[in-house]
Amino acid sequence: MKEIKAFIHRNRVADIVRALGAAGFRNLSVIDVKGMLKALDTKEQKYSIEIGDEVITEMKLELVCDDENRTAEAVRIIQEHGQTGQPEAGWIYISEIQAALPIGR
Repeated sequence: MKEIKAFIHRNRVADIVRALGAAGFRNLSVIDVKGMLKALDTKEQKYSIEIGDEVITEMKLELVCDDENRTAEAVRIIQEHGQTGQPEAGWIYISEIQAALPIGR
């Protein structure tokens, strides 16, 4: 099993989530985070006193895939629908999951 974490511009997240859903990916988490992606425009950028630098509110998308083929498909969808016209529109990280355990009885 693989975990995908993608840091993307907030204006691309709806298209990505819609495309992933259409491909059968259901268990997604989407979280607002402060990050250092290159701003698309000055309205997107704010100064963070805590960080001491310019940041944007970007989105972190998390998804778990059962096999290599599904992982590759999810990455392709994120890359295709996450484009902003900039050379670097975000980042995708893939990690190995050692175990997945249910919560409950």
